[in-house]
This record gives sequence, structure tokens and C-alpha cells, in this order.
Amino acid sequence: MREKTYPLLSRRQIEDMIARGRHIFIVDQYVLKADPWLPYHPGGDKAIKHMVGRDATDEVTVLHSAEAKDQMMSRYRIGRIDGRWTNFIPPIQGGKFRLLADDDETAEPDEDEACAPDSSLASSRDPSPVFDAADEATLRNRRNPDAHPRPSSVSSISSVEEDDGMSYLDVQTKEKINLDLDKYPALDFTTQDTIVQKYRALNDRIKADGLYQCSYRSYAIEATRYSLLFGTSVLFLHWGWYALSAFALGCFWHQLVFSAHDAGHMGITHNFHVDTVIGIIIGDFIGGLSLGWWKRNHNVHHIVTNSPEHDPDIEYLPFLAFSHRFLGNLRSTYYDRVMEYDGVAKAMVSIQKYSYYILLTFGRFNLYRLSYEYLFCMQGPRKGPAWWHRYLEIVGHFFFWSWYGYGIVYKSIPTGWDRFIFIMVSHMTVMPLHAQLGLSHFAMSTADLGPHESFPQKMLRTTMDIECPRWLDFFHGGLQFQAIHHLYPRIPRHNLRRTQKLVQEFCNDVGIPYALYGFVDGNQQVLGRLGEVSRQAAILAKCQKVLANGGSPLDHSH
Repeated sequence: MREKTYPLLSRRQIEDMIARGRHIFIVDQYVLKADPWLPYHPGGDKAIKHMVGRDATDEVTVLHSAEAKDQMMSRYRIGRIDGRWTNFIPPIQGGKFRLLADDDETAEPDEDEACAPDSSLASSRDPSPVFDAADEATLRNRRNPDAHPRPSSVSSISSVEEDDGMSYLDVQTKEKINLDLDKYPALDFTTQDTIVQKYRALNDRIKADGLYQCSYRSYAIEATRYSLLFGTSVLFLHWGWYALSAFALGCFWHQLVFSAHDAGHMGITHNFHVDTVIGIIIGDFIGGLSLGWWKRNHNVHHIVTNSPEHDPDIEYLPFLAFSHRFLGNLRSTYYDRVMEYDGVAKAMVSIQKYSYYILLTFGRFNLYRLSYEYLFCMQGPRKGPAWWHRYLEIVGHFFFWSWYGYGIVYKSIPTGWDRFIFIMVSHMTVMPLHAQLGLSHFAMSTADLGPHESFPQKMLRTTMDIECPRWLDFFHGGLQFQAIHHLYPRIPRHNLRRTQKLVQEFCNDVGIPYALYGFVDGNQQVLGRLGEVSRQAAILAKCQKVLANGGSPLDHSH
């Protein structure tokens, strides 16, 4: 059978389609138009929107099965490109695109000019106080910290005189970007293309070593541990030891989440529907949480990791702020609302270093809210291969509240106080899980280095791994290898430790720092970041107060 041929599309033609509202991205040199697939995508529409105008080859490859990539996505090919693609900034991230009719001349621009990196930035976004503060090429290639002195604290404060304090946040943003530009490989195309080439070669080696193959023996051991924990909970409940029963049930939930995470990434059977059903049984029927919500949230997290405006996994205002940028009333593209830095947020951020672990103990209650919002506000796909998942999830939630809410809490526990204790202990016991989920990201970079940074470098810049002995792997459930997991999300977690050495060799080869901390040190890094943002909030508040009184931030008499 003759292979279908596709027309060669120019950069301006692709920009014109995006300007008309089309969802266009590049995979393996093919141009894909995802508009027909947008409402059916099991991972949600937001993940696709963040890829518009970009070469999404690596993101698509690591987050999807080969069948989904080669068979499903081939239906949406509309053309091809020739040569290297220079990324636009997606519209959801503020990118601006021009219609062909907007050109001064009817002739299309020269291909070399159209593909120039600076023209990509200039044509696809509004002016930035961060990137436009210096020549873009200078920022991309900066490696010598001594050649470009960073703004002093005095200049940071003095700049506040210009407005209500937002320039102070801009200075802080520039400092964070400069730190990353000094620490990580340059953003020129040659350097980044080399990183991508070696990253893809490493993926081929991982496949050849069989590290994508699931160890079902390991899951048999997992199932034995799950059964023992649940059986212990039932035994303690029968004996009337309600607090201990609740604790064992919380440990049971804590361990189960790791397998639900594997299933959500198709890391068990590698079959989309089979792994999804496994995840729904674990997450919805047994845990009372929506796997569909998690997929929609988590896929975005894997694409725009640690981006304050876009990554829902670090958007916790008014309770927590992991970046100074949250102090500027950012708009969340995931939640489609402004995260207001209001009075409540100011009070909570000022104490967040001390309230952090307390808030984590109540994290599961917030996950219920997000799950119900997803299911009953119909945020998931209504058609396509995943149309029936929502209904199975709803059945799962009724089942969960039948066995847990009615069967255990109401029928098996005699008094209201004991019921309250059981609910609180069972839910608060999973707090270490919430700490583990954030540990690998909350202390890492939240800076945006622009659209030319490669996927593997961004993942390693925004994610850390946790060092622990092999016998403690069961407690961390694979989450201690988050950097490796972000590079290759579909590797089964029981193979992540074997993959670690290969990733370390890759990092040494391309010059990307591999962040590895102990569990205690990692938590100290997170608390340090929380304390740093609290101090920045205090400085901002002081500057705004002085300006409101008509004074100068440099006048120490205030």
C-alpha cells in the first residue's frame, strides 16, 4: 500500500492556522491538527493546548503508547515541515499569532527569516519585562555569572518606586532566570538539539534493556502488602480499636496510590483501557478519588512542570506560594481564574513554612472536592474511547461511600466521636503521600526559560530525585525517582532504580545537573523555599506600604 503524502507547509502557513484558532503542533516532522480530537482526548484538552505551535515529539512519545502515537495521531496529520522547527509560545500561554492577511506583502517571507529564533519570539507573544530586558541571544547563551552581574537588593528595592511593587517581582524573576541560565546548558539550538538527540537515544537503550516491561511478580508482592494492611484494619475494627483501624486503612490508601499512579501512566499492562480500569478500581472504588481528574491534572503537570501560571500541582493559593510570582495575582490557565494575592493569602503565605505540614494532613479532603468537580461538572471527554470512564467512576464513588461511609463509619462504629476520630485518622495518615508528591518539585526552579528549552532539560531543571535505600522503596512507591519518571513516565516504577544509573550517565554527558537529595534534606529544601517566598512577600508588603504613604523604599526612617 502506497504511503500517503502530505504537503510541505511553511512556518507562516502554520502560524496563520493557529491565528485562526486551530490547534496545530509538530510530531516527527508531521504537522498535526488536533481540533477534532480535542474533546475526546482522555488526558484533557489543556495538555493539547500547551503544545500548540510547538514540536511535541518528545512529550507525545513519552506520554503515549506507540499505538496511540503511530495509529491514532496519524489520522490528524495535515502536512509536514522541512528542517528544524522553532517553537512558538502557545496561545494558552500568551502567544500571539498573525494571519497571512496581516502581512504587508502578499508574498510569504523567506523561509530562513521565518524560522529565525528571534522572529519566533517576537511574533508569538507580547513584550516581556523579563526576556526583553536584555538581548534574547545574550540571555540564551549566558553562561559566565561574572560577566553579567545580577541586580543587587538595593536596585531591587529602588525599582519599586516606579509602580506598586510589581517591578520588584520582575527583578526577582530575572534573578531566578539568570541563576538557571548560569547553571544549566545554553539554550542555543545546537546545544539543545544535542541534548534531545542523546535523550532519544537513551530511550532506545531503555527499551532495548527491557525496562518498559512490567514486573508482575513485584505487583504480587504489592498486592500481598495491600491485603495485609486492609486485613489489619478490618481486624482492629472488629476489636473496637478504631484509631488503629483507621491508621491501617490510611496506610492501605497510601500504598494503593502508587499502583493507581502506575495505571494512570499505562505502566502496568500498557493497554489503555485495561490500565484505566485498574486505576479506576483502585482510585475510585477503593480510594474515593477520581482517576479521570488525576489524568487531566497530571498530564498538564508533566508538560508544564513547575510553571506558576500553568501547572496545577503548584497552584495552592491562598494557602501556599512556592514562587514569588504568586504574589502578583497570576492567572491560572488550568483553573481559568486569577489566583488573587488577597488578605487571606498574605496571612497564610507569611506563616507557610510552619503551616505546610499541617495543611498537608487535610489534603485528601481537597482531592474529594476536585474529583467531584471533575465528574459532575463533566470536565472529562464525553465521546471517544474514554466516554464511558466517567460513568464507571461515578459508580465507583457510590461504591466507595457504601463500603467506607455507610458500611464502616456509620454501621460499624457506635458513637459520633469515634466516627469523627476514624475519619480524621484515616485521612490524615496519608499526609506523607502528599509530602512525597510535592517534595520533588516544590523546591526546584519555577523560572520560564522560554520556548527553546528542550523537554528533557526542563524536566531535570524542575524535578529532583530522593535518595533512599532499596529496602525503603515500598514507602516511597517510585515517587523518589520523580526526575527519571518525568523523563520517561511510562517506565514501571519497579524499574526506575535500574534506570537511574543510565539517567545519571546521560546528565553527566550533556552537562545537566541531576538533583538528588536525601528525604530529610529534600524536605529542608522545600521549607527553605517556603521561607524564602515568605520573606519576599514581607519585602513586597513593606515597599507597598512605604509607597502608599508617599515615601521612598530607600528611606529607612519608615
